[in-house]
Amino acid sequence: MQIIVLIKQVPDTTAVSAKAMKPDGTLNRAALPAIFNPEDLCALELALMLRDHGVGSVCAMTMGPPAAAEILREALYRGVDRAILLTDRLFAGADTLATSYVLARAISTIGDYDLILCGRQALDGNTAQVGPQVAEKLGINQLTYVERIEQITDTDLEVWREIEQGRERVKARLPVLLSVVPSAVTVRPPSAQRIMKYKKARALSELSDPSQADVLAARGLLIEQWDAGRIGADPARCGLAGSPTRVKKIQSVVLKSTGFKQFDPDARGVRRLLEELLASYAFD
Repeated sequence: MQIIVLIKQVPDTTAVSAKAMKPDGTLNRAALPAIFNPEDLCALELALMLRDHGVGSVCAMTMGPPAAAEILREALYRGVDRAILLTDRLFAGADTLATSYVLARAISTIGDYDLILCGRQALDGNTAQVGPQVAEKLGINQLTYVERIEQITDTDLEVWREIEQGRERVKARLPVLLSVVPSAVTVRPPSAQRIMKYKKARALSELSDPSQADVLAARGLLIEQWDAGRIGADPARCGLAGSPTRVKKIQSVVLKSTGFKQFDPDARGVRRLLEELLASYAFD
């Protein structure tokens, strides 16, 4: 069974401000620290758990600038068998529609897959749209908000998924895309042994001397790098050109207190606090 995990390098949202926005309304990612999207880590862990139980191999895939190769190295540290970086200037400025198009084209290029996993949503957008859009473009089943895989065979799988009223057990035929909730698993730490093995793994765009690629490939340390031509993508559907979404403005809002009262942590202070609260309400 072939498992593909879609992962994303995202800006640390605690550092986002109005200064992090470009004039064209897109996020200036270079101005922000980058991290592995937490919910994608959960999806990766779920895939690795399946692989650890003898269910096929795991390929991690990400779309982003050359620097996004960093999270592919982290995926290798955690146990994936294959890593693919989708990077091209044509991909820049993509919204969920253009992003899902590129990912779907790349998955179709791989061809042989049974299961696709991704996090429910990314920190930088919180739309929860990319996973379902990829499944729609591939024409395969999708199960969202997955909490646990109950069982899996060569033809289908059953999962528990979160819903507003609680949980439900759902069955679907393969191939299928699963979007995973944060509560699904406890993420394993990177393996020290694999860190030593893959710390020098690089994508082609990270090499100062392209001739080093053959050496890294021979040692199993070359991260695959695909551009728009490699996946047969239509430039008009990629990046900013293929993105109908436009951000008009981003604003940093800081809430400031106008004053406060402090009460001593004793019986007298509690009494005063209750008197203040009661006085603030009108009773019939």
